[in-house]
Amino acid sequence: MWIERVSNDIDYKRVLEEIGVDGGGVNILASKMRHHLFYIKDLHVGAANILKQDALSIGADLAVPKGTVVAKQDKVDAILIVTQKQLVELSKKELAQPFGLKELAHQLKLFSRSVMPKKVDIMGIVNANEDSFFEGSRFKNSQAVGKIYEMLEQGASIIDIGGVSSRPGSAVVSAQDELERIKPIVDALYEEKIYEKTLLSIDSYESSVISYVLERGFKIVNDITGLADDEVCRLCASYGATAVIMHMKGTPQDMQKDPVYDNVVLHVEDFFKERIAKAKDFGIKDIVLDVGIGFGKRLSHNLELIKNLEHFLYLGYPLLVGASRKSMINEISKSETKDRLAGTLALHLRAIDNGASIIRAHDVYEHVQALHVRDAFYK
Repeated sequence: MWIERVSNDIDYKRVLEEIGVDGGGVNILASKMRHHLFYIKDLHVGAANILKQDALSIGADLAVPKGTVVAKQDKVDAILIVTQKQLVELSKKELAQPFGLKELAHQLKLFSRSVMPKKVDIMGIVNANEDSFFEGSRFKNSQAVGKIYEMLEQGASIIDIGGVSSRPGSAVVSAQDELERIKPIVDALYEEKIYEKTLLSIDSYESSVISYVLERGFKIVNDITGLADDEVCRLCASYGATAVIMHMKGTPQDMQKDPVYDNVVLHVEDFFKERIAKAKDFGIKDIVLDVGIGFGKRLSHNLELIKNLEHFLYLGYPLLVGASRKSMINEISKSETKDRLAGTLALHLRAIDNGASIIRAHDVYEHVQALHVRDAFYK
C-alpha cells in the first residue's frame, strides 16, 4: 500500500473514472471535491450565527470574528468555506432564513452555476497606428496581412485590429483618421476572404469605423468604452456581432491619474451588470467581458482583478484578459516593453486558471505553446 497527496489542479471526473467509480457517483463525488471561498462583508450578526449553524450542519463552515455568537457587533465580515455540493445545498437552505439571508441565497445560487471554461482562444493583436505602446504590434497594409497569416498559422483563433492607441496619455484621433489607417488592411482581408478562416475583431468605439468593418466580415467589436455609444450598440445588434464590454475608469487621456476604488472587483461587477442590461435592451446576444487591465487601475487593482476573475463567471459570459506587455509588469519586475514576454505569460496563465477564456496577446506562438504545456497537467 502507498499514499500520494493529490493536487487540487486535476480533472476530478477523469480521476474518479480512472479508479472505477460508477457513472452516477462520478458527478456526486466531483461536486464534493471542488472547494469555494466566499468573503461576505457587513453580514448581520444574526444572519452570521444562522449561516454558521446551517453551514456546519451540511459539513461546510463559516469563519466569523470572535464575539459573533454573543452579538458583540451588529454586522460582521465572514468567510464561507464550501464544496460545490454544499454550495448548492446552502443556497436552498438560506431561502427561508431572515436577516437578509434570502438575498444571499440567491447570490450563492448564481455562483453555484458558474462553470470554468474548458477552451481558451488566443486573440492576436495587430495595430495600424504608429504610437501603439509596443512597437512589435505595429503593421501597415500588406505587412499587416502577412502578420495575420503568420498568427493564424501559430494558432490564433481571433485577430484584433486597431487603428488608435489607447495607452495612458495617448492622443485623441478622429474617426476619419482611424478609418484611413485600418481601411487598407480591412479591404485586403475582405478581398482574401480571411473572415471565412478566422474571427476578425475591431478594436474601436467609433461607430463609423465599426460600421465599415462589420460590412466586410468582422464579427467582434472590442469596445474599450464598454458600449457607451448607443449607435455602437445598434450596429452590434443589427449585424449580430459579439460585443466585448471592457471596463475603463475615465479615458485613455486621464485614466491613470490617481484611480481609486472602494472595492475594484465589486465596482467592475456593477459596471458589467449595467452594460449587460444595456446590451440586451438593444438586442445584442453575444457578449464578452473584459475587466480592463491597465485601464484606470493601479497595480494592486490589476492583480486583484486577475486573482478574482472567477467571481465574474456567474454573470454567464466569456472573460477576456489583455495584460500583454503592459506596464504593470514593469512595476513588479523592472523591464522594458520589449522584455516583458515572460511576465505576460505569467499573468495570462494565472488569468486562465481563474476563468479567462480569451487572451489578447502580442505573442501568439509563445502563448499557444504555454497553453499546450499548461493543458498537459489536466490530461
